[in-house]
Amino acid sequence: MADPSNEFQTIQSIGSKALLKQITNFDAYKREEVVTSVGDDAAVVSDDGDSLTLLSSDTYVEGVDFDLTYTPFHHLGYKVVAAAISDIYAMNGEPHGMLINMAVPNRISVQMIKEIYRGIYAAGENHKTEVIGGDLKANHSNLVITVSVYGKAEKKRITYRSGANEGDAICISGDVGGALAGLRILMREKKYWEEHGGDEQIQPELGDYEFVVKSQLVPEARRDLIETLKTHDIIPTSMIDVTKGLVNEISELSEASGLGAYIYQAALPIAIETRHVADEMEEDVDRYALFGGEDLEIMFTLPEKEVEEFVNHFNDFVVIGRMVPQEEGMQMQTAEGAVVSFDELS
Repeated sequence: MADPSNEFQTIQSIGSKALLKQITNFDAYKREEVVTSVGDDAAVVSDDGDSLTLLSSDTYVEGVDFDLTYTPFHHLGYKVVAAAISDIYAMNGEPHGMLINMAVPNRISVQMIKEIYRGIYAAGENHKTEVIGGDLKANHSNLVITVSVYGKAEKKRITYRSGANEGDAICISGDVGGALAGLRILMREKKYWEEHGGDEQIQPELGDYEFVVKSQLVPEARRDLIETLKTHDIIPTSMIDVTKGLVNEISELSEASGLGAYIYQAALPIAIETRHVADEMEEDVDRYALFGGEDLEIMFTLPEKEVEEFVNHFNDFVVIGRMVPQEEGMQMQTAEGAVVSFDELS
C-alpha cells in the first residue's frame, strides 16, 4: 500500500502558510545571534551593540504579482522596493540597503530595464536606502524580480507581531482597499483593450481614478509613521504591514500574540475614491478593505493611553478595534450592530 505522505500534494490544497510551517519543522542549524527567523515581517539578527539587523526578501513574478499590460516599468521598480522596505518599517526599523535580482526574458529591452531601475532608485532615495548589489540573468518566460532589504532597529524599539496585550487598541495608518480598487479599474480597462483587438490607439481614461490607480501602481511605505513614533518615543506593542488585507493581518497579530481581536466595521478607513469604485463595480467596499491587501499601510497596537498621546503628533491613523482574550476569537461588529466571526466574513 502506498504511503499517503508520498502522494502528490498541491501547494494550493494546504496553502502557503501551512507549507511554510512544514518547511520550518525540519531540524536545521541554529545560530545564537538569530533572534527571529520565519514568522515575522523580517528576520532579526543580534549585533554586538544596541541595534539589531533586519533582513527581508520578496520575489515578484510577472503574470502573478504584476501585469506589464498596465504597469509602467518605472512604477514597477518603485513598487517592489516600497513593498520590501515596508517589511522593515513593520518591525519599527530603518532600511539601509537592498539587493536587486532579476531574471529577464529576451522581450524585455535595455530601455525597459533602465526604466525599472529608475523606479528602484527613486524609491531608494525617498526611503534613504542604497542599492548595494544584486544579479541579472536571462529567463525563458516571465520577468522575475527579487528585492532583499536589510536595515537596523534599536533593541529597545524593535516591534514584533507577538507583543500585543489584551485591551490594546488596534490601529492602522492611512486608508485601505484603495489598491484593490485601482486593480479593478486597471483590469477593466485591460479587458476593454483586449476586446478591441489590443489596438495601441486605445488609451484608458483614468483621470477620474487617479487616487486608486496610484494606490495600486505606486503605493508608499509609511516612513512618516515610523519617524513620528521615534521622534515622540512611542513604541507600539505589535506591528505588521498590510499586504494581504485586514482580516489576514489581524489574524497574524492575534495568532502571534496569543489573543483574539474585536473590530468595528464602521471604523474601517476607506477613502471616498475607493467607495466610488466599489459602487461603480457594484461590489462591497468593505471587502476591498478586509481582503484587498497591497496598501502598504501599517497596522499596530497601542495601549489606549498611548493612543491619546500619539494622536496629538500623528493624525493619519484610526483605531479599528481592540485585542481581546483568545477565547473570544476574532470578531467584527457590523455597521448594523451584529457581531460576526472572521470565519463568516470569508
